[in-house]
Amino acid sequence: MPAPVVDYYFATVSPWAYLGHARFVAIARAAGATVRIKPMDLGVIFPVSGGLPLAKRAPQRQAYRLMELRRFSRHLDIPLHPQPAHFPVDGNDAARLVLAADTALGSAAALDLAQRVGRAIWAEQRNVADRATLAALLAEAGLPDNLLHPAAMDAAGARYAACTDEARALGVFGAPTYVIDGELFWGQDRLDFVQRRLQAG
Repeated sequence: MPAPVVDYYFATVSPWAYLGHARFVAIARAAGATVRIKPMDLGVIFPVSGGLPLAKRAPQRQAYRLMELRRFSRHLDIPLHPQPAHFPVDGNDAARLVLAADTALGSAAALDLAQRVGRAIWAEQRNVADRATLAALLAEAGLPDNLLHPAAMDAAGARYAACTDEARALGVFGAPTYVIDGELFWGQDRLDFVQRRLQAG
């Protein structure tokens, strides 16, 4: 039987992707699944799916989001600042860098880097829109700094746009979304269903 495949649509700046990332990677590895990493631009996805940027959401929704972030952070024992120093932050270069790592070194390196980007934003309060921060994250991961070369980033940018277009065509509307054989699972709180789906084959 071929290994299952999961298309992992996420946003580098999403706290929910950060909270679910390590669990998702562990679940996929335990199932022997291949993960195709597909960061997407929520600035493109939200307008076509009825979603709103955080600043435009109703105060009640913003307040509840902060409560849920604290709740899941405690429940999962994952450090998280609900209102980090650098947020909102442009995560597009970080997404391109993750894809550059995937192209050059494979999904394991890209998944590890994505985790480091999420932790940098939500636990360490670092500015991932800053090139120096991205270079530091590469060094911390033991990855080559030439991944930040303009040619590598330009090629990754084209792939980033393609991932975003794919997500839109599939009906993805939020991050993270895990897709298995065309079936969508939205949110890190749906990882139990992802695990069951992978175990079912």
